[in-house]
Amino acid sequence: MHSGSEQPDPGARYVPLAMLTAVVAISFAAIFFREASPTHPLAMAATRLALVAAVLSPFVARAVRAGRLRGYALRASLGAGLAYAVHFGAWVASLELTSVAASVTLTTASPLILAVVGTVTRRDPPSLRAWAAIAVGVVGLGLVGGGDLSFGSDALLGDGLAFLGAAAVAVFLLLGRSLGRDLDVWVFIGVAAAVGAVVLVLTAWALDAPLAPASGRAFGFLVLATVFPHLVGHVLLTWCLRHTTPTAVGMATLGEPVGAAFLAWVWLGEPVATVTAIGCAVTLVAVGLAVARPRVPAGAMVSPRAEVERDG
Repeated sequence: MHSGSEQPDPGARYVPLAMLTAVVAISFAAIFFREASPTHPLAMAATRLALVAAVLSPFVARAVRAGRLRGYALRASLGAGLAYAVHFGAWVASLELTSVAASVTLTTASPLILAVVGTVTRRDPPSLRAWAAIAVGVVGLGLVGGGDLSFGSDALLGDGLAFLGAAAVAVFLLLGRSLGRDLDVWVFIGVAAAVGAVVLVLTAWALDAPLAPASGRAFGFLVLATVFPHLVGHVLLTWCLRHTTPTAVGMATLGEPVGAAFLAWVWLGEPVATVTAIGCAVTLVAVGLAVARPRVPAGAMVSPRAEVERDG
C-alpha cells in the first residue's frame, strides 16, 4: 500500500506538451472523415477502430501471455470498448443530422460531465482554477457552435447524439483514470478499440449499412484517421490519465473544435465566421488555463482499486 509521502511524479512535466500534441492530432479527425466520404459513417468508425486494434494487437497478446490482462484491468478495458463504440457511433451519426460545428462542439462537453462526477464522488474534484477554465470554455464553445445549433426534430436528435458521444468519452476517461499507474495505455486502447469495432460492425450489419470504404482514396484517409487522431491523439490523452485528472484531460479536448475549424479553413476552404473566430480564441484561453499546470492528485500515483487487489 502506498504511503502518504509520494515522490513527485516525473511524468507530470510532460503532460502539457502531450496534451497540446494530442489536441493537434485529434483536430484532424473531422477533416479525414470528411475526405473519406461518401463512406457510411458507421463504416468509417468501425474501420478506424479495427485498424487501431490490429496495430495494437501485439501489445494485447503480450499482456495476455504475461497474465497482465485480467481482473479489473480487463473489465475496465472491455467497458472502455463499449464507451468507444457509443462515442464514435453517436458522433458520426450526429454528423448526418446536425451541423459539423454543433456536433463537434457538443461532443467536447465531457469536461462538464467529468467536473460534476468529480465533485459528487469527491475523487479528482475540480479546483477553482479548473472551474474557471470550464466556465470560460462554455462561453467559447457557445460562440463556436451556438449559432449553428438547430431545434428541428432531426437536428435536435443529432445534438442529443453528439452529447451522448461526450458522455461516452467521459466514461472512457474515468475508466482509464481508475487504473492509475497500472494503466497500460497500448493494451487498454487495443482492447477498447477491438471491442468498439466489433460492436460497430454488428450495429452496421443490423442496420444493413455498407461496411466497405467508398474508394481506395477514402480508405487512405481512414488510415490517416487511425494514425494521427487515434494512435497519436487518443494514446497521448490516455497516457495523461496516469499523471493528471480526467477533467484536465477532458478540458484539453476543448481545443478540438478550434483546431478543426482552422484546418477546415486551410484544408477545405471553409470560411470562418467572425463570431466563430472569437469563440475559438476564448476556448483556447480556457484550454490554456486547464493544461498549463495540470493538477497531479495523489490518486494518480496508484489506483485505489489496483492497490486493494494487490494487498488482497
